[in-house]
Amino acid sequence: MDIREILQGIDALDWQGIEDELGQYGCAKITGILHEDACDALVSLYPQDNLYRSRINMARHNFGRGEYKYFAYPLPDIVDGLRTAIYPRLAPIANRWNEAMHMDARYPAEHADFIRRCHDAGQTRPTPLMLQYKEDDYNCLHQDLYGEHVFPLQVAILLSEPGKDFTGGEFVMTEQRPRMQSRAEVVSLHKGDAVVFAVSKRPVQGTRGNYRVELRHGVSRVRSGHRCTLGVIFHDAE
Repeated sequence: MDIREILQGIDALDWQGIEDELGQYGCAKITGILHEDACDALVSLYPQDNLYRSRINMARHNFGRGEYKYFAYPLPDIVDGLRTAIYPRLAPIANRWNEAMHMDARYPAEHADFIRRCHDAGQTRPTPLMLQYKEDDYNCLHQDLYGEHVFPLQVAILLSEPGKDFTGGEFVMTEQRPRMQSRAEVVSLHKGDAVVFAVSKRPVQGTRGNYRVELRHGVSRVRSGHRCTLGVIFHDAE
């Protein structure tokens, strides 16, 4: 796994197109952000419990079925590299969104500066995580909010191949606009693809200017096999 090659590939992505898709749908697909060997290398980290600060059984907390583990600091090089390389591309989008929604928070250009802000406020626990689903597992619709300081975009990277490693298990996002029924968005991913999506809110242009809509995300029921995902969240937790 050539981490430098992966990070160079992130720089070469069509970030204007990603921003346009985010603005239209609240999520954007990135094809092939990781090669197969990088996906397999990440999956191989799952059993190494020394890399993680906690393990969550979803059924025990009524979050769904399946489990996930939050990485501990220091993060594995590839996870830290992805977090550090993607953030500067999303920070300008996040700032434009907050300006449009008349929200005061603004985000620095570099991730280290934003993490310092989180840690100064007592949000010191890392949030990148690995998620595993088996047959009949699913993830209820939710928002990943862990404290006062929230970066409004996050990334999920699929590490398994649909139709080969598992069936079902689609990424699902819902959007609730005022006085309207919820809209669902299903993003079809292949192994190594990523989806960038809103954590909880995004601006939508209306007849009287921008307004805020609420979003939640989850994973539909896995019908067979085994599905593994890397979640990259940019704010730390209390």
